[in-house]
Amino acid sequence: MLSEHRFIRALLRKPVDRTPVWIMRQAGRYLPEYRAIRDKVKDFLVLCKTPELACQITLQPLERFPLDAAIIFSDILTIADALGLELSFLEGEGPCFRSSIQTVEDVEKLPIIDPEIELRYVMDAIRMVKQATHHQVPLIGFSGSPWTIATYMVEGRASKNFTKIKKLMFSQPMILHRLLTRLRNIIVNYLKAQIMAGADVLMIFDTWGGVLSCSDYLNFSLHYMQGIIEDLNSYHVKKVPIILFTKNVGQNVVALSETGCQAVGLDWTVSLDKVRLLIGHKVALQGNLDPAALYADPAYIQKAVQTILQQFGQGSGHIFNLGHGIYPDVDPEKVAIMIEAVQSFSTQYHKI
Repeated sequence: MLSEHRFIRALLRKPVDRTPVWIMRQAGRYLPEYRAIRDKVKDFLVLCKTPELACQITLQPLERFPLDAAIIFSDILTIADALGLELSFLEGEGPCFRSSIQTVEDVEKLPIIDPEIELRYVMDAIRMVKQATHHQVPLIGFSGSPWTIATYMVEGRASKNFTKIKKLMFSQPMILHRLLTRLRNIIVNYLKAQIMAGADVLMIFDTWGGVLSCSDYLNFSLHYMQGIIEDLNSYHVKKVPIILFTKNVGQNVVALSETGCQAVGLDWTVSLDKVRLLIGHKVALQGNLDPAALYADPAYIQKAVQTILQQFGQGSGHIFNLGHGIYPDVDPEKVAIMIEAVQSFSTQYHKI
């Protein structure tokens, strides 16, 4: 049963034989087999919206590495695209939208969407992956956080300074709160649909929560994620573990641990031992090797893995991962070295 899989058990802080490992963005551009598909299919959204291709890409890292979980191949901005903002990915520029959210009227005219209709391709890909793996590998479904999705919807594209959304936040905060509330409700339904399609674990990516001050983060980001988690934890049909990840927000790690999530993802700017002292055993911890460490030689990677395992220390409740997504020019052989090191060195921290 998947409930006894070491990844699920570690998320629930139950004893495991070794520390489980998976990698954020593990299905992506660093894999030559992924690049081979991209050479044929130039439009990234076509990959996301074609369940057969999304399934194939999801499975690629599992076929190459002995990972403890898969994560569905998709994008956090599929929700914004389904809301009619017309997403596209421009070479060298990243995601762009034909229209953006600037006024309360823009918020009010956002349509009501059904995840099994407008986002059915994600659910179909989840169902295909579960069937292909014979329900033996934990599958992670995910969404962006309301704040992170809102940044793209207001800015209209990727941003470095987030001036448009911060201007809205400081000058007309109620408009932003209305947008975040709409996104919160959509994300709850989206993630419930992923659960029903077969997702065993959910992860909320708050990529841009760290650009906010501590108080603004609590008000405009964490508040809405906590609402999502509360709704999902009370979902009477089926409950699954939830991982909450905010990049560059170590100062709010205690607040993250009190949201009701089962695990907190950490970037590489914090130390696992210090976080564990702060929050005790409230939640599992995921992370947190610097992705750039995979450029190093094998000996350095092995030592870095050992350091992180030592920082967490004895007992369950640790899922090894990078502190953010893997870089596209990383050598897959370095990934193999990291995974082997986790598997080899982590057994000493677990007693069953």
